[in-house]
Amino acid sequence: MKGYTSDKIRNVVLLGHGSSGKTTVVEAALAATGVISRMGRVEDGNTVSDYEKTEIDKGYSIALTVVPVEYNKHKINFLDTPGFFDFAGEVSSAVRAAEAAVILVDASAGVQVGTEKAWNAAKAAGLPRLFLINKTDKENVDIPQVVADLKAKFGTSVAEPSDKEALMEAVAETDEELLEKFFDAGELSDDELTKGLATGIKSGDISLIYTASALKQEGITDFLDVILKYLPAPTDRAPYAAENGSGETVEVICGDGPVAAFVFKSVVNKTTGKISYMKVLRGTVRPGGEILNVNQEKPEKLSSIFFARGKTQSEAPEVASGDIFAATKLADTHTGNTLADKGNAVKFPAIDFPPPSLFLAVEPKAKGEEEKISGGLHKLHEEDPSFSVERNSETAQTLLGGQGEIQISIITAKLKELNNVDVDLVDPKVPYRETIKGSSDVQGKHKKQSGGAGQYGDVHIRFSPTSEDFEFTEKLFGGSVPKQYVPAVEKGLRESLGKGPLSGSRVTGIRAELYDGSYHDVDSNEMAFKIAASLAFKKGLEEAKPILLEPVMHVEILVPDEYMGDVMGDMNKRRGKIIGTEPQTGGGVKVIAEAPQAEMFKYAINLRSMTQARGSFTMTFERYEEVPAQISQKIIANYKSAHESE
Repeated sequence: MKGYTSDKIRNVVLLGHGSSGKTTVVEAALAATGVISRMGRVEDGNTVSDYEKTEIDKGYSIALTVVPVEYNKHKINFLDTPGFFDFAGEVSSAVRAAEAAVILVDASAGVQVGTEKAWNAAKAAGLPRLFLINKTDKENVDIPQVVADLKAKFGTSVAEPSDKEALMEAVAETDEELLEKFFDAGELSDDELTKGLATGIKSGDISLIYTASALKQEGITDFLDVILKYLPAPTDRAPYAAENGSGETVEVICGDGPVAAFVFKSVVNKTTGKISYMKVLRGTVRPGGEILNVNQEKPEKLSSIFFARGKTQSEAPEVASGDIFAATKLADTHTGNTLADKGNAVKFPAIDFPPPSLFLAVEPKAKGEEEKISGGLHKLHEEDPSFSVERNSETAQTLLGGQGEIQISIITAKLKELNNVDVDLVDPKVPYRETIKGSSDVQGKHKKQSGGAGQYGDVHIRFSPTSEDFEFTEKLFGGSVPKQYVPAVEKGLRESLGKGPLSGSRVTGIRAELYDGSYHDVDSNEMAFKIAASLAFKKGLEEAKPILLEPVMHVEILVPDEYMGDVMGDMNKRRGKIIGTEPQTGGGVKVIAEAPQAEMFKYAINLRSMTQARGSFTMTFERYEEVPAQISQKIIANYKSAHESE
């Protein structure tokens, strides 16, 4: 594959609901341009775009793929994205490498949730948008109805190329002079219409609707002509915002100049190792040169660069500004990094991935593989920041966060493939805590005599509630406990905070006052007083009205108006409290609530079901509250039952 100049390149992201035919459109374009002699099928696992083993096994796209199509002396870099909502992070990566978006619509299904999400993603990224109604070969399709639904959903800026009157009105609304002429004359000239249409599409003010049957290769070359005619080249876009070495915001213009490239995607597999996909945002990249990873502040050598078409590779003699290429053996380079000329280092913003909404705990099937799992997951996360990995020290669990169960299961499948480690996915444990509501005054005495030197420690401690995590004071008199043993008493109490008497949870909100005790001249030592303090801690908490606390989360839920009642009712069933609602500028409503974390682990799945995947939410820790008595009793009983069986 030869190199192309910037003006002959188009970077187009394909978006749409699952099974709308994005991958099949790419296959049809490759067939129409003679790259392949026979179209593959997603279901058969033999398409150019879906080549990863997991995709072949599953029968659907799970990762962003770059597939260049050479047509009419131009190169169109198609960025084929998955339609499943679990892989929204792949869309976030793809839009960073594109100048325009084509939204696929299944002719038999019409406007779907994924259509809306695709529109919103492209609009948020400032990308021009076209619609391609695909699968027109299906029986009983109603194209006029689909067109009408698109116009109703996305407004008057959406139009068919054949609808001259609607086009004139849409074009006129993009320019005040044209609008005035349209009102006066009632029409625009062909030149004004053509020029205004191109301007309107590139600005995102007009979105045209086209039709095709990718499976039958109907309308595909017309579609490619439209891309070349109306969609912008990389040099047509506004300058990129970046940060220079002094932390100042600067503009980077696509064109000649010091090299600057952005890594929008990384892939790791056993066969090829790590491949870094990047877009050149300025300058020309050539193989063999050294370049600075600005994020890591480390040099990298671009010894092997190539153009990728799915899994096939062709050597890249040079890569022009605006084009997309791939590189291997970049040890310190990860997704979201900037590579730039050392003397003109700039850094582009990281990719804005959607926050995880579902968390599952990962556990090894075989003992002793915890470190292997941790290392493997953190390595995967470096290449794919769309999911999260965190270790909860209180529950001793490693938590995977993602957009849904499918994404998390794919991550564990990759962990197995790359690190040969099997894991189980289980529900996270709630990080309960324990505290006291009353006070107590207890003695903790440790006395042990076994022939030789013995152990003796004796403390009297008052326990009471406090707003602090832990307070320790001493009011000793008369040398009842020698001063050198006081730190051991405090240490014994602090170590005891890790495991409360009710559920083995961390203890908080405790004030301990050491006021008396006794010692032995020979047998007393630090260990003895440490043990005595732990005995006093256990006894003191049991006598001070211990209670169980649970984390309460602040939840903000975005939903269309028609689902607000269902969402609020469901939140009440989760022991949640509705704090308020806020109408949103673009439509829909934000429901603000608080709910116990224990009731929210699977909320992402339930909200998706309740709102037909139109709802989204964010959740952050708010505070700890006392667990209701009936629930607390069950938690304590379950803990004691498990503890007794150990």
